[in-house]
Amino acid sequence: MSSDVSDLEQDQLVADVFARACSSRTILEHITGRWGTLALVALAEGPVRFNALRRKVDGVSEKMLAQTLQALERDGFVHREAQPTIPPRVEYSLTPSGREAAGKLRELIDFVESKVPEVAAARERYDEAKARQ
Repeated sequence: MSSDVSDLEQDQLVADVFARACSSRTILEHITGRWGTLALVALAEGPVRFNALRRKVDGVSEKMLAQTLQALERDGFVHREAQPTIPPRVEYSLTPSGREAAGKLRELIDFVESKVPEVAAARERYDEAKARQ
């Protein structure tokens, strides 16, 4: 008998991100990690070649971006299309699930960016209070 989970059993599994062994934690990590979030939102603008994406996601190394895209592709959020040209032309785009995730992440990014002045003020108050202790 195969140790693989049958389709029926798979449908009956309940995801619980708070459970240590739940695979949803890994998926969440891939999506919400610094590079995963930025790559997904950057790809929401349309298909992009690797080097253009690397320029857009300022600060990511080639190795880290490649690993991030591979994880997101494996999870079904990113589609990689290699065209048989010389040199090979590879484009990355979002799948329907990737577009959905990118939309939610874009909302979070917009929220974070709108709170930068408020957070800066809170940090200043916090640092001043700590300095007085």
